[in-house]
Amino acid sequence: MSCTEKRGFTIPRDEVLWALPETDEQVEALQDLLNNTEVILWQPVVVENIQKGREVHFYVRASNINSIKAQLRQLTIQHKVLLGDVQGIIEKQTANDTVNARGSSSYYENYHSMKEIYRWMDTVVQVHSDLLQKIYIGSSYEKRPLYVLKAIHVRERDRTMTTLLEHFDFYIMPVINVDGYEYTWSHPSNRLWRKSRSSHGNSKCIGTDMNRNFDAHWCGPGASHSECQEIYCGPYPESEPEVKAVARFVRDHKDTIKAYITMHSYSQLVLFPYSYTMNKSKDHEELIDYTSTALNMLKLLLEEQSPVVLDILKRYESLAQKAAKAIKRTTWKTYRSGAGAQTIYLAPGGSDDWAYDLGIKYSFTFELRDTGTYGFLLPPREIKPTCLEALSAVKEIAQHVLQNL
Repeated sequence: MSCTEKRGFTIPRDEVLWALPETDEQVEALQDLLNNTEVILWQPVVVENIQKGREVHFYVRASNINSIKAQLRQLTIQHKVLLGDVQGIIEKQTANDTVNARGSSSYYENYHSMKEIYRWMDTVVQVHSDLLQKIYIGSSYEKRPLYVLKAIHVRERDRTMTTLLEHFDFYIMPVINVDGYEYTWSHPSNRLWRKSRSSHGNSKCIGTDMNRNFDAHWCGPGASHSECQEIYCGPYPESEPEVKAVARFVRDHKDTIKAYITMHSYSQLVLFPYSYTMNKSKDHEELIDYTSTALNMLKLLLEEQSPVVLDILKRYESLAQKAAKAIKRTTWKTYRSGAGAQTIYLAPGGSDDWAYDLGIKYSFTFELRDTGTYGFLLPPREIKPTCLEALSAVKEIAQHVLQNL
């Protein structure tokens, strides 16, 4: 057990555990155990998605650690501690909110509260008023403003970015779930809060999973009508004012928006539609696989070494794979690519599927670092490389869009 010494007492600390069920019986036993214990599932997000041979990560309060470990041993389920002293990690991550000046490079290597992010947006738009605009798109359930930053032109040394910014405007929304994020800072014991902070009906449970609340096969398999579930879809599509504001903004600009990218954590994935169905989207081949034509061309290429065929083949290379390769070139990190439902699990009501069905062909979800070593508590030292690799993937997608306008 992870412990901390304080004033002569040994205080047990919360932990994140890793488990690996290797039989159908172990899957069922682990589902029962986690269903009947107060844990927070990190991966997958609900017990129904636990599968044989796939890692399960879950957060356990100190008071339950000994009991859960004993039951895992009894069930002979492989397990280990991923993170000990979770409170200590959280305290360190939230300690440097305003320590560094906003203009310093170190400022971007720490996590910041919602209040500080608002201040940063005001400052950066004021200092770079010729390059950036701040657009108000609505307010949250708790009446916090929702802003999108528009990059209208940026003086870049990077030739690729200069070219892209000559052709495209970039709209960036730093945080959608502003209430939930602020709650994680003002209530450190709930630093891992996932949902919004809305209240619907007479339920004692708070919040809706915003990525189950868009009007894309809303509340189908992979979402829940139960207010107390982490994947609660809300009472109806766009019930959350934050989701409604984003959807309205995207709908208003849908004729000019060429790509939509949403960034989450964690798992190191580049996902594309669909997440609400196992069926392939009509653009599946361009977004991920080589078409049968491309495979035939590859065979021909191997036989004839034709440079013309090689050039044609390159055009068939999946965009998601190209984005993942761009990341690999940048930081050597491996990101898997694929359709959401086929790569991880069914998840209806997501913004990427909704944007795709609206007509935005190039719609992606990035699941950023890492694959589970730190999970949702990624160390601040990994912020910068994560940003660099995400930007490299964004640039790859934007260049593809530019070439295929």
